[in-house]
Amino acid sequence: MLKGIDPNLSPELVYTLLQMGHGDEIAIVDSNFPAYATAYATQTGNIIDVPGLDAPALMTSLIAHFPLDSFTKACAWRMEIDNAPDEMGAVHNEVFAVLGQARPQKSTLSSLERQVFYQRARQCFAVVRTGEKRPYGCFILRKGVIF
Repeated sequence: MLKGIDPNLSPELVYTLLQMGHGDEIAIVDSNFPAYATAYATQTGNIIDVPGLDAPALMTSLIAHFPLDSFTKACAWRMEIDNAPDEMGAVHNEVFAVLGQARPQKSTLSSLERQVFYQRARQCFAVVRTGEKRPYGCFILRKGVIF
């Protein structure tokens, strides 16, 4: 047991976060996402499962230890809702509320069309599948540096 590490973050997830460097991206996806096929293409090649947490709960735990990138326009992206790219679902609002408090001043929270999201997720460092049941509850975070 260690002090100061949120118990929602598994040893596998903490190890993965420590391995990531500036500019690496991590996909945090819902339970409907094709996580195994996508994770196979990532740097780690494996899925990290946290089935007991929804997306907002994991983001709350994660963001306390994960710096968001300040060197690019966007530091995080959500999966857009099909045929309604500007519509924010409840899961998007909840996660962006958490991320909004942690994002660097010059960075934004953005979105990606679903198929573009799938392609980008395959290029991520890792894929973390949550127990999130709400559709389109998928996000990509870009790791920053600690100043």
